[in-house]
Amino acid sequence: MQNFIGGEWQDAESGAWYERENPARTRDIIGRAPLSDARDVDRAVAAAKAAYPAWRAMSAPARGAILHRAADCLAAKGPDLAVLMARETGKPIVEAEAEAVRAADILRFFAAEAERSFGEVYEGRDAQALLYTRRTPLGVVGIISPWNFPLAIPAWKIAPSLVFGNTVVFKPSREAAHTAGAFVACLAEAGLPPGVLNLVVGGGETIGQAIAAHPDVVAVSFTGSNAVGSTLAQTLTARGAKIQLELGGKNPAVVLADADLDLATELIVLGAVQNAGQRCTATSRVIVERDVYEPLRERLLERFSEITVGDPLDRGTLVGPLVSAQRLKAVLGMMARGEAEGAKRLYGGERLSGPGGEDGYFVRPALFDAVSPESVLAQEEIFGPVLSIIPVRDFEEGIAVANGVRYGLSAAVFTNRLDRALAFAERIDAGVVRINGQTAGVEPHVPFGGMKASSSYSREQGRAAIEFFTQTKTVTIRPPSVS
Repeated sequence: MQNFIGGEWQDAESGAWYERENPARTRDIIGRAPLSDARDVDRAVAAAKAAYPAWRAMSAPARGAILHRAADCLAAKGPDLAVLMARETGKPIVEAEAEAVRAADILRFFAAEAERSFGEVYEGRDAQALLYTRRTPLGVVGIISPWNFPLAIPAWKIAPSLVFGNTVVFKPSREAAHTAGAFVACLAEAGLPPGVLNLVVGGGETIGQAIAAHPDVVAVSFTGSNAVGSTLAQTLTARGAKIQLELGGKNPAVVLADADLDLATELIVLGAVQNAGQRCTATSRVIVERDVYEPLRERLLERFSEITVGDPLDRGTLVGPLVSAQRLKAVLGMMARGEAEGAKRLYGGERLSGPGGEDGYFVRPALFDAVSPESVLAQEEIFGPVLSIIPVRDFEEGIAVANGVRYGLSAAVFTNRLDRALAFAERIDAGVVRINGQTAGVEPHVPFGGMKASSSYSREQGRAAIEFFTQTKTVTIRPPSVS
């Protein structure tokens, strides 16, 4: 694949490449991708800046029509995109197919935003004047996305940016560059003018920082790790640019004594292990009242023993590989640290071979018991299929333990009591709250984001997207003939 700059597919200025391997079969090379540098970012930003005046001047419905056509392209190519995604990232094919459909739905939602309100009319103190606000685009926006949702996350960042009149420089993760390229190709085929969307592939420490530091990039939306997000925020804040961060999670599922334990078990396990736990909204901690601790633990242990780990292209696979050797090493290391701190491994956690005995980055989903709320397994994001059980005396202690981490992205409670459900929704420090549902999963038409260290206090998706990707202009018109 190549970079896409100014409407043309082209090599990196450096001429350097890297090969992306299939994480399930490491001898299967997906393809080559460019190792770009700041020169490529400069060209992409220049192309976006040059395209901005005409794109901004285009009517919003005309911009929306292009997104509609791009959504049709994604839908038509969905099966092929799902196979590419499964090979490139290790996401099981059933999940990859669902993501392709979701990405098309996201484009359609934001295409429809073009025909909704871009401002408001107010009553002013001067009865003769017209007072209104107008939402206007920002300019050139940087989009930096991760590998775990290589279609959906770019879609929910790029689509609103475009429909509200911005132009974009897009840097995907190296682990998902080919899927990102296919996404950009659909937008190009839909008639997006040259320079409106530019793709630059390479290392985050090079490309991400070059985008953040570029004086013509007025805003950056980033999803990824807290460490990288903090560095980007410092760079952008120092020069007065706008920043949107969606970062890590350490998401609890609180199970109360009156809960439906069978329902809780199934949804907790799916929340913990789908996409090999590589989701910022993945369920990582089960906080359970002692009265149902033993029966829930036994149910979880039985369900973990039934999980199918294997080839992501096999429709019966629930858990595929981790995305890279680095991620595998990190997950295995985190589990070892947890055991050193006293956690008891009830099931799983060992490395597995790939399909047919080939090399692959597989780990059996792990269930831990005797986990202290202060331990690494209970405090740090693992980003792997690892679930910890933490017993508590009652609801009050459950809330305290659930809130006792630096993150605040997603949380769930399982209960049949309405008063407890409402109290949980009110008191939990999380941007996404589920009652009798899994922590993972988001709807494209409602705001998404976290509290505390999980975000920059902004929200993505739905109507909330207009808040980041536009700025407000307040206008007063008074006829000159009025005295």
